[in-house]
Amino acid sequence: MTDSEFTFIGQSAEKITAVIGIILLLWGIFVSLVSESQSFTSYIPSLLGLPLFLCGLLAILFENKRSLFMHIAVIFGLVTFLGGADVFRSITSYTFLTKSFWADLSKILLLICGGFHTYICVQSFRHVRMHRKNEH
Repeated sequence: MTDSEFTFIGQSAEKITAVIGIILLLWGIFVSLVSESQSFTSYIPSLLGLPLFLCGLLAILFENKRSLFMHIAVIFGLVTFLGGADVFRSITSYTFLTKSFWADLSKILLLICGGFHTYICVQSFRHVRMHRKNEH
């Protein structure tokens, strides 16, 4: 990592992407087991976390393709955020954390992780663009 690379709390966007992916991956498995869910939808956090983890890992391993993998990752981050926004449906219908407790918690996690990830990626992309502009 060079001084010109974007970091958040000392970590690169690629590492943050991989960590968020792992968190979502493990959360989906945890919720499915704890809630004894028979529904495939309880694994949605895992299904969104897996590509985030892979994109972060591949961006770390293949520096020459980092931009490609991070642009793919930001799409998954945005989809994660939008999927989590469904929690507002529970809030507005006054069933928040009562009708589907684990689903609502998962949606909150998707909203937070997806929003944070998208924010980090946008800041990283802006940082790279500003750095390139200053080099010329």
